Amino acid sequence: MRGNPFAGAACLVQGLKLIVQPGLRRFVAIPLLVNTVLFAGLIWLGVHELEALTAWLEGQVPSWLSWLRWLLWPLFVITALLIVFYGFSVLANLIAAPFNGLLAERVEQHLTGRRPEQSTASWQAVLKDLVPAILMELRKLLYGLLWAIPFLILFLIPVLNLAAPFLWLAFGAWMLVLEYADYPMGNHDLPFPEQRRRLGQQRLTSLGFGAAALLLTMIPVANFIAMPAAVAGATALWVQRLKQSGE
Repeated sequence: MRGNPFAGAACLVQGLKLIVQPGLRRFVAIPLLVNTVLFAGLIWLGVHELEALTAWLEGQVPSWLSWLRWLLWPLFVITALLIVFYGFSVLANLIAAPFNGLLAERVEQHLTGRRPEQSTASWQAVLKDLVPAILMELRKLLYGLLWAIPFLILFLIPVLNLAAPFLWLAFGAWMLVLEYADYPMGNHDLPFPEQRRRLGQQRLTSLGFGAAALLLTMIPVANFIAMPAAVAGATALWVQRLKQSGE
C-alpha cells in the first residue's frame, strides 16, 4: 500500500492549527455549535434514559445469574456510550455538511490562494446546496452500513474474531477519511467513486489521517473540535497529497 500514515496524521495536526487562524475562525463557528448542541442533547438523553434501561437490563437477568450483573453493567454502559458517540458523529456531520463544505473552501483558499472551481462563494449558496449535501451524507452512511455488516459478522467467527477489533478500527479510520475528504473533493465536483479511488492511491496516508481523526473523536472535550479540525485537515490532505494524483 502506498503512502505514509504519519503524513496523514500530520494533516490532522495541521487542521487543528488552521481552525484557529484569524481568517478561518468564523467558518468554524457553526460546525462547532452543531457539535456542542448535539453532544449536550445526546448526553442529556443518555442520562435520562439510563435509569430505565438499567431497570430493563436487571429484569432480563434471572436471579440465579445475578452474579453476572457486575460484568454486564460495564459492558452495557460501554455499549451505550459507543452508541451515543456514533449517533453524535452521524448527526453532526449530517446537519453541518453544507457548512463544512464552506469551511473546506476557505481553508483551501488560505492554503493555495485560490478558491475551488465549484465555489460556494456565500452563505446563500450554502443554503442552496443544503439538500445535495445531505443526500451525499446519506450516501456515505449507506456505504458505511453495507461494509459494516461483514466486519460485524467477523466478531461471531471463532479465531477470526481475534482480529475483528483491529479490522473494525481500520474500517472506522477509512470511513472517517471518506467522510471528511469528501468536503474539499466535493468542492471540485469529484464524484464519490473518484474520491475513493484517489484516497485508495494513498491508502496508508488516508488511513493515518482517519486513525488520527478517530482518536481525536474519542478524547473528551477535544471531540467538540474534531469535526472542523478534520475538515480543515482533510483539505490540507487534498491540497498536499490527493489533488495531484488525478492530474
